[in-house]
Amino acid sequence: MMKRKEKTSFESPERLNRLVEGTKIKGDIFADSNLRIDGEIIGNIATSSKVVIGENGRVAGNLSCLEASIEGEVTGNINVEGLLILKEKAKILGDIITSRIQVEEGATFNGKCKMGAISVADQVSMNEIQKDSSIVY
Repeated sequence: MMKRKEKTSFESPERLNRLVEGTKIKGDIFADSNLRIDGEIIGNIATSSKVVIGENGRVAGNLSCLEASIEGEVTGNINVEGLLILKEKAKILGDIITSRIQVEEGATFNGKCKMGAISVADQVSMNEIQKDSSIVY
């Protein structure tokens, strides 16, 4: 019998954090793996992987990640190291810093957008968000 090799990559489906519709979290989230949000988060999100915000997903806080695909709403600043995709129903209220952006027809955002190489001064690290957090872990 062949033993199945475990995937250790952050891209692995087994390493997906998921917040389902109807769930609300108040507080900051820090993760090394992918995150899908279909519920509501009031707080900052920092991950070294990809974030997907579904059509019913809502985030009131800053988002810092490797890649992002947004179909829901974000009220806060977005810092994406790689590609940011704003889907048709995306609503963004805040500034965007990203290397690359794809905006589908119908998506809206109000704020400044800075593209290209991200300077060290522009990056919001997980440590900075954690340091500024009022939540005690």
